[in-house]
Amino acid sequence: MEQVRFLLAIALSFIVLFVWQNYFLEKPELPPSEITENQTDLKKQSIEKKLTQQLSSKSPDNLLPPEEQPLPQKSIENKTPAKDIFVQSPLFDIEFSERGAAIKNVILLNYTETKDKDSPFKQIVQLNDMGTSLVSFHNQVIPDLDKVVFQADTQRSVIKVLTRPEKLSFTHILPQGIKIVKTYFIDPTSYIIDVNVSISNSTNIPLGDQLNIIMRRQVPTGIGGYIFEGPAIFLDNQLNEIDVDDILEKKVFNGTTSWVAIEDRYFATAILPVGYQSESLQTQMHVQNNIITSSLKLPSMNIAPGTQKNISFQLFYGPKSLALLNVLDNNFNEIINFGWFDILARPCLYLMNMIYQVIPNYGIAIILLTILIKILFWPLGTKSYKSMNDMRKLQPMMKKLQEKYKDDRQKMNQELMALYKTYKVNPLGGCLPMVLQIPVFIALYRMLYQAIELRHAPFFLWINDLSAPDRLFHFNIDYIPLMEKPYGIPVLTIIMGATMLIQQKMSPAPGDPAQAKMMMFLPIVFTFIFINFPAGLVLYWLINNVASILQQYYINKTNL
Repeated sequence: MEQVRFLLAIALSFIVLFVWQNYFLEKPELPPSEITENQTDLKKQSIEKKLTQQLSSKSPDNLLPPEEQPLPQKSIENKTPAKDIFVQSPLFDIEFSERGAAIKNVILLNYTETKDKDSPFKQIVQLNDMGTSLVSFHNQVIPDLDKVVFQADTQRSVIKVLTRPEKLSFTHILPQGIKIVKTYFIDPTSYIIDVNVSISNSTNIPLGDQLNIIMRRQVPTGIGGYIFEGPAIFLDNQLNEIDVDDILEKKVFNGTTSWVAIEDRYFATAILPVGYQSESLQTQMHVQNNIITSSLKLPSMNIAPGTQKNISFQLFYGPKSLALLNVLDNNFNEIINFGWFDILARPCLYLMNMIYQVIPNYGIAIILLTILIKILFWPLGTKSYKSMNDMRKLQPMMKKLQEKYKDDRQKMNQELMALYKTYKVNPLGGCLPMVLQIPVFIALYRMLYQAIELRHAPFFLWINDLSAPDRLFHFNIDYIPLMEKPYGIPVLTIIMGATMLIQQKMSPAPGDPAQAKMMMFLPIVFTFIFINFPAGLVLYWLINNVASILQQYYINKTNL
């Protein structure tokens, strides 16, 4: 009875997850623009008014406080054409723009959009009109710094970074003597880009303000539901993942900030501040026109006349690979989040990758990992199957008691408990060992679902992508109920369902005929639930079923 309830609970959990994901999750509504043109005009007029007041007075006593000082010129509206510069490295192609000294596009060269042979490389950033990796001043002491045209330090339109690190600098000099130099350091072996912003003050007044580092990315359009996608921040030593539709309710985050990112299932873009490990920073987020903007505000600074201030930070554009992120600082490996059972999932991922180093096929690595975990839980499984086998032996006597006391349920339960006591059988013995394995199952489920190692990883024959549902043949059909594209025969899933049916046949039948029919229907339910799951997950479940069948068969044969 308890075994039935346990399996039904698992089935219902999967059904709820499946139905919720496919029929109830809605795409978040994007919030309207937070700054209107009128507000922008009023802001510029306010700056110009302060400017007029400052320039009309030569007395130092009438100077504005540093945090309110506008640059001694009008708001910048630079119409100068901006040149684009392409940087090519073994890891990515990056398109820079002189406007804002920004990054417009990032293409990862070790990953493709799809498994198709003619698929383009994975484009992780596509912001032709606005750019990302921008810097601006919060109080506009230097107005519109994220919009002005900088001057690149090279005349080349293409820079190749192949064997050694290279740097690309952008300079903007204001008439009054303010010089801003933004330098990118690109390493051909790293997905991290170091950035330095140098501000030289040659005026006779101090410049006081806070620098904003602005990151943008399109709203991820992935799977949702199962794995988080969207903006994330590691704040006060804790990971915070913010749903896009929750940004309207909370858009400002304060605290010790290790990094700010925008992530999807497999990839991430991030800002990693340098030198602010113990300081409280502020991050603002908003969504407009399907673009997420995260702005990290650094602490106040005051650049005295004749001095220079350097601000450093790092950018990450790359895969969410645990092996890659573990060597980085700022706790950036925490962006790979396996949920409550992370403590179990990470060792499983390490082990799978270790197996892959010996046998370079992730399908085989999943099989061996599943077998190793099955061996680890072999004593619990043995105890469970022995208990189930003992219950099977008692089935004839239990049926007689149920028939004899069918009108007196209390008496029937008393007699059943006496029967269990006489033959030293625990009715929960078959269920409890399995319950202890649930956390490991969930951890493996999460790990296999979001491990980038499985993205486009082939197994054998028609299974050429362990991160996608398995499909033998592709049918040119407009719609198949309950199946996601591409449409085809889910062979691996069907075999998995067959192994579940065999398991069910080997298990003791429930005393209640209605429950017995329900349990026989369960493999069909699971088959339909798994029909759209990644092939790697289905493979794990299939191998686990086969190993369980062999173990149960052995126990039944040796304990007759």
